[in-house]
Amino acid sequence: MMHVYRGVVYLGTFVVIILVNVVYGVTNPNDFKILNYFRNGLENPELLQWPSKGNDPCGPPAWPHVFCSSDRVTQIQVQNLGLKGDLPRNLNELDKIQNLGLQKNEFSGKLPTFSGLSDLKYAYLDNNQFDMIPADFFNGLSNVQVLALDNNPFNRSGWSIPTELQDSAQLANFSCMNCGLVGPVPDFFGKLSSLTALKLSYNRLSGKIPDSFRDSMLQILWLNNQGEPGMTGPIDLIGTMDQLMWLWLQGNSFSGTIPDTIGDLTSLKELDFNGNQLVGLIPQGLANLNMRVLDLNNNMLMGPIPKFRSANATYSSNSFCQPTPGVPCAPQVKALLDLLGGWNYPANLAPEWSGNDPCIGPWLGISCNPKGQVTIVNLQNKNLTGTLSPSLANLDLLLEVHLQGNSLHGLVPVNLTKLRFLRLLDLRGNTFDPPLPKFRADVKVITDGNAHLVANVTVAAPPPSIHPFPPLNHNPKPSKELPSKSPSPGDNQPILSDSPPSPEKHSGSGSKTPTVTKEQTTSKNDENTLIIIVVCAVSVVLAVLAVVLFFKKRRKREKDSGTIVIHPKDPFDQDNIVKITVLEDPMMYTVQSGSKTTSSGGTEGSRVIEIGNLVISTQDLRRVTNNFAPENELGRGGFGVVYKGVIEDGIQIAVKRMESAIINSKALDEFQAEIAVLSKVRHRHLVSLLGYSIEGNERLLVYEYMPKGALSGHLFRWKSLNLEPLSWTKRLNIALDVARGMEYLHNLAHQSFIHRDLKSSNILLDDDFRAKVSDFGLVKLAPDKERSVATRLAGTFGYLAPEYAVTGKVTTKIDVFSFGVVLMELVTGLTALDEHRSEETRYLVEWFWQIKSNKENLLASIDPALDAKEDIHKSICIMAELAGHCTARDPNHRPDMSHVVNVLGQLVESWKPIEESDEYSGIDYSLPLPEMLKDWQHEDTGDFTGTSQDSRGSIPAKPTGFADSFTSNDAR
Repeated sequence: MMHVYRGVVYLGTFVVIILVNVVYGVTNPNDFKILNYFRNGLENPELLQWPSKGNDPCGPPAWPHVFCSSDRVTQIQVQNLGLKGDLPRNLNELDKIQNLGLQKNEFSGKLPTFSGLSDLKYAYLDNNQFDMIPADFFNGLSNVQVLALDNNPFNRSGWSIPTELQDSAQLANFSCMNCGLVGPVPDFFGKLSSLTALKLSYNRLSGKIPDSFRDSMLQILWLNNQGEPGMTGPIDLIGTMDQLMWLWLQGNSFSGTIPDTIGDLTSLKELDFNGNQLVGLIPQGLANLNMRVLDLNNNMLMGPIPKFRSANATYSSNSFCQPTPGVPCAPQVKALLDLLGGWNYPANLAPEWSGNDPCIGPWLGISCNPKGQVTIVNLQNKNLTGTLSPSLANLDLLLEVHLQGNSLHGLVPVNLTKLRFLRLLDLRGNTFDPPLPKFRADVKVITDGNAHLVANVTVAAPPPSIHPFPPLNHNPKPSKELPSKSPSPGDNQPILSDSPPSPEKHSGSGSKTPTVTKEQTTSKNDENTLIIIVVCAVSVVLAVLAVVLFFKKRRKREKDSGTIVIHPKDPFDQDNIVKITVLEDPMMYTVQSGSKTTSSGGTEGSRVIEIGNLVISTQDLRRVTNNFAPENELGRGGFGVVYKGVIEDGIQIAVKRMESAIINSKALDEFQAEIAVLSKVRHRHLVSLLGYSIEGNERLLVYEYMPKGALSGHLFRWKSLNLEPLSWTKRLNIALDVARGMEYLHNLAHQSFIHRDLKSSNILLDDDFRAKVSDFGLVKLAPDKERSVATRLAGTFGYLAPEYAVTGKVTTKIDVFSFGVVLMELVTGLTALDEHRSEETRYLVEWFWQIKSNKENLLASIDPALDAKEDIHKSICIMAELAGHCTARDPNHRPDMSHVVNVLGQLVESWKPIEESDEYSGIDYSLPLPEMLKDWQHEDTGDFTGTSQDSRGSIPAKPTGFADSFTSNDAR
């Protein structure tokens, strides 16, 4: 009986279980509820293809994109379905979820917390539109291995990763690129032993790489492109991360040297340091690594370029001494770079020490004799730290070394005593250690302020600087501590004598110095003091009177001439007074700053700022641009913003406004350069400057308006701008127009100018698609067309000539190179540089050189927008060949712009004879010219007031009022 009862009980229990499953299905009821919330929060739930009723989420069969284990939901995979909407706030109640794939949709709103999802291993939330992330999101994610949050606009004001993430000990891959992060990189990332990939690119992170990253096991580290100023500090600890395979640090402000230990990172496949402030030499170990990508562009690296094992190594826009890999620096340069290395290549000197000749170019603090040999090193008060390198002794003809006012330490190298011509070593104000080497008796060694060092000779003041030879092509910045004028003793004469001056030098030859008592000395000093006080007082009174008279006359002149003068707060600071006078001729003006005046003509009839006869002030420019309204914005550049304006006569103008945030010495230099150059040159293919305005912090330039905008828009963005693609005829005309403008700058103006930033965005088009070159802020004067000019590197990468990018020295041939790149853009419709193109085609010049010689490949590369027919293939090939010549690596192999104009002119202006007309019928062209003239004179019956058909009769009669004796000779 008992067995029967138990069987009934078991059967009843089974029936109950069956009933429960019929009611609730297989899926956990709470999980079922969350899935319904998930579906109901979507704007387009039909994309999920989840049944509205009946079928159970865990099946069988299971809902699409849902995976279960037993009755619990463990995965949701809805990536790239185009889903829109919010996620349920209680998503973390799916407490058995292990893998969540929500990436590449359009989920928005606040991201729900993941707090407590201890079973979660993989979470892909990237490429959505989540705008908030809760503070407790990372709590309790103890088993998460992959967490991807990329490309979500979280917390637009910025957010930092909470420290709770450090408890996720299993985390192997954390990715939060372009997700609004700010502040320093959390140091706990370096302590997560399982972490192999950290991707934090395109945020606003700052500070240095945490010390905890030393010896970490990271294989992928992406910290690139953090905006201005980005991440900073040294990268020394990178050399200890021996598991690294991908290292991207580009687009930051990392400084210091590349560590030698980076050569130990044998697993590296990609390394990108582009656009930082790295200095020093490239380690040979780095050059020996075989990587897929090695990018060292746009830093301040120095010394020789090593031969790289990596096939795709790039290193332009640095300060190398030689342009060719494997070629060593000159001995003097090597010695100076070794000296700089002892101070860890300070950023205030590294960019100034470039090239392979310290006697030519911007080698700050270095002076040479006429033979090109370094004789003086003057680096006082440069905040130098480190030790003094023995390499200084390799400068055999060194005469003076000025290192006072720095923070140098260590020993003074003994080999400096071997410098045969050294006569001054000034080490004041440092912390050198003893012992001090023993120098010759005629060498003046000054060591005041070195607490641990006792000098051979100590003096209270620095000696005058003696230059045995005038510097060669170099004018080091004068120091207040080095007098610019001094006696000129012979080469072997010491600068200062250790003995006091002899009495004979004060009383005349052969005479004796009289004895003077203390009382007499005191009395004499009192008299001298009184005289000095009186003289000073009179001088001050006279100076004040002179200044008052000066200002009265000056104001009267200003009132008479109609000029505007902007005065500084201190009326006696004449160097800060700027006077602007723009004349009746809109291209004539004067600028006066302190004692310097730049003028393009006289000042009669001058007004404040004029375009034609219309006076325009800064207030007027605000009015005609609707107070610089955004709808009038034409474009943006490094200088600022360009606005469109319309003045009373309907004349359209373009007003370039410098943004106040970028008003610095560089921007002001460009502002002044633009005015100075455009006042000196005028050509139909150069944009005309109509005026300018300076008022407070406002800096405004007024140009003629070019209604079709920049060439770049018509080549690269014509679809998005709803423009018609440029025809081949228009492209040819544009190329010729630009060539003629550049030919004028290089060869036909009264001075030779180098543009330095010629590119498609600086070529503007008028209504007829005729081109004019613009943006002259970087123009340099080339005084000698046969020589180069050393400058700071400027321009746009992709258009820079290789020799300019490496050495910073410019000739007109760097413009020819840039023009060649523009020709390539006209042919292909591709930008000069595009990081999104394949490695093969990323840099237009390199790729174009590979395909230009093969006609089939060249024709295949033509801009599809041209729809090129066979009739223009020949001219395309000619332009492509010309582009190749213009971009030759050797500048001597590039043509000048006159040749370019000739080539393009033949393509544009192909001459064909016209059909004969009746106008010249009846002329026998077979006759000799004298016979033709005789026939013409015989047939001519007109007088001096004859008809228009008579060329002699076209000469007008003698005007009335002239005497009969007045002849053509008098007229001449």
